[in-house]
Amino acid sequence: MADIINPENEEDLQAQIEEVEALSSIYGDEWCVIDEASRIFCIKISNDSEESKLTACLQIILPLDYPSASPPIYQINAAWLRGSERARLANSLEDLYVDHAGESILYMWVEKIREFLVEKSQSSEPVDLPGKVNMTTEEEEDDEDENIPDFSTFRLSAENAHLFMEHGNDEEIPPIKHGNTITDRRSTFQPHLAPVVAPRQVKMVLEKLYENKKIASATHNIYAYRIYCEDKNSFLQDCEDDGETAAGGRLLHLLQILDVRNVMVVVSRWYGGILLGPDRFKHINNCARNILVEEGYTASTDEASKSGAKTKRPKNKKTK
Repeated sequence: MADIINPENEEDLQAQIEEVEALSSIYGDEWCVIDEASRIFCIKISNDSEESKLTACLQIILPLDYPSASPPIYQINAAWLRGSERARLANSLEDLYVDHAGESILYMWVEKIREFLVEKSQSSEPVDLPGKVNMTTEEEEDDEDENIPDFSTFRLSAENAHLFMEHGNDEEIPPIKHGNTITDRRSTFQPHLAPVVAPRQVKMVLEKLYENKKIASATHNIYAYRIYCEDKNSFLQDCEDDGETAAGGRLLHLLQILDVRNVMVVVSRWYGGILLGPDRFKHINNCARNILVEEGYTASTDEASKSGAKTKRPKNKKTK
């Protein structure tokens, strides 16, 4: 369904058209139009260094009232960008928006990310992911795939973009539950769960989790969420690999199979130096399923087989 354009949005849309045309001219093939009608775009950013090449993919949704009233909705895909570094870069982008509220800021954002890549490549800190000093060919191939964005989960309608932004400083963080760990060949996996009814709460939960130094130091913090929009009889859902290629999509698929809703699951993995191969996906999904069962979002395998119950949805209608 096409967006209904209000007269007050016409100036914003014209500014968006001009900004996109300029960015396309500046960045050429690096700039990609994903869905012009929904104003979804992507750009691949690199530090232009052959010796220590770093890349990041910036995915963007432009709300109807950008740039006059709302910032772009964005997601950064980069296998090496994690924890405190991701938070630091996000804060830099938000500061730029605040300093230039009402202006077109995508060019400034792109160059700020590029500046971040250059600083990272020139620093003495290792660029490799934590716990992956001795990477095998299999894992190197996984990391190469990580920067390829999965737009199947990113295609959020622009009309829902405001859900990420509308929250006051007094809004309470959803309660977070921490599940039991699974350890295999020195790698440890731990699930975390929180009820969420809006994407902005997803950001709040992540920020709260990263305040925990142990969780922030995890090699990967994979997450997925599903939010049921009763008025539209549809779901808002998304996921993040955090460097564990394809893990986020598999986790989201599990939530879909279990038909759970209004919940977010994060699985932290601390890599122990021994490759687990496909077993790592089994542990991630088992962690997630265990905490969903513990918190009553779905029945255990035995209970489901006896009662035929699949999920716990006392107040939700089943999606057609």
